[in-house]
Amino acid sequence: MNVPTRRVLAAALVLLAGLILLASMASFVRHLGGRNRAPSSEPAARRAAQDWGDRFGDGTPNFLRLTDPADQAAFRRWFALIAEYQAIRPKAEISPEIIDCASLLRFSYREALKRHNDSWFTGTGIDVPAPPGEIRAWHYPDTPLGAALFRVRPGSFEPADVTNGAFAQFADAKTLVELNAYLVSRDVHEAQPGDLLFYRQFGQSSPWHSMIVTEAGPRARLVYHTGPDHGSPGEPPHGQRPVRGDPGEFRRVLLSDLLVHPQPQWRPVAQNPNFLGVYRWNILRGNP
Repeated sequence: MNVPTRRVLAAALVLLAGLILLASMASFVRHLGGRNRAPSSEPAARRAAQDWGDRFGDGTPNFLRLTDPADQAAFRRWFALIAEYQAIRPKAEISPEIIDCASLLRFSYREALKRHNDSWFTGTGIDVPAPPGEIRAWHYPDTPLGAALFRVRPGSFEPADVTNGAFAQFADAKTLVELNAYLVSRDVHEAQPGDLLFYRQFGQSSPWHSMIVTEAGPRARLVYHTGPDHGSPGEPPHGQRPVRGDPGEFRRVLLSDLLVHPQPQWRPVAQNPNFLGVYRWNILRGNP
């Protein structure tokens, strides 16, 4: 091979090596750029895939509803279990946010929708022998609503509600029953675990009260927090009258006992005008 030919071949090899290097660098840049874009583009794609409708017009977006029966059952069990566990644990271990019936609902609702891994059990101190199955649809707070789970403004859901204050982390008992749950029946025997009983006691400073059904059937049971000054049914310790500033306490009661409660306004019967009925969370509302 003469000298000019060798030079041409060498130049061609250098050019080929340069092209291969440039192609490799371009591929690396594309890969790196894709990795850098993923955190911002992935949520946008997930949001676009969500069902942003409101099939029942109750203010709850479809992407929050648990339509899978297995997910509904898991939520019910977690919600009832978490609420009842607060009633049996030492007072020093109860979350300080639980001060009345509405805060018990909010706490149990939020915790039921979280991912129940080892860190959750460690953080909450909850100990159960047989944990329910996990919800698969989504976990709090990984939704377009973030931590703002509760509807606080009336009206059907609109996409703008995600940012206009229609949802919040806090909701009182009145808001929970009117905007975040729906009436199932006035017959308490139709209640399922995880359902809610609501009352409106006229003449009280805090007239709205709630209870959580933790077990159905012959041994149906409920749990609730009396709230400050014992606004919910039950006598203070030792039969004393409630005093202002009393933080209240948890109560676990059998439905059979509540039906014959000495104060008729707390009996969950259709004849009692103070009993609003059995309610169920909007996210459990099935397909039409």
